[in-house]
Amino acid sequence: MSSSERDLGSQDGLGSQDGLGPQDGLGPQDAFGSQDGLAARVAADRDRARARIAALERDLAVLFEATEDSPDDEHDPEGATIGFERAQVTSLLAAAHAHLAELDEIAGRVADSTYGSCEACGVPISAERLAARPTARRCIACAT
Repeated sequence: MSSSERDLGSQDGLGSQDGLGPQDGLGPQDAFGSQDGLAARVAADRDRARARIAALERDLAVLFEATEDSPDDEHDPEGATIGFERAQVTSLLAAAHAHLAELDEIAGRVADSTYGSCEACGVPISAERLAARPTARRCIACAT
């Protein structure tokens, strides 16, 4: 397992383990103490996502370097091919970029004070929904 895979171990769709979800059942600002507290949490998560991307890009470069001398890795008796590992890291890198894009979008909603409000009807999104899915842009009623 590469260092970047360990870094991504807690990311499985932006759940509350990423640190963004309200923790006490209140609205988004109340859960983080203030608008500034929420913005700081998002900024920290964006920094972690950028670090994940950098680590994955390094891992991918190492894998490409490994195939420069011998492009035929299909007959490696030691297990997974470099092609498979390259595909896996490429997929993780795509997921990390998507994660960063979602965090950037959240940062925009925090900045314009719309984070935690349904984009369809304007009602507050429940703290439980934001805890489970911090990237939620719609309340349960509008999402279904």
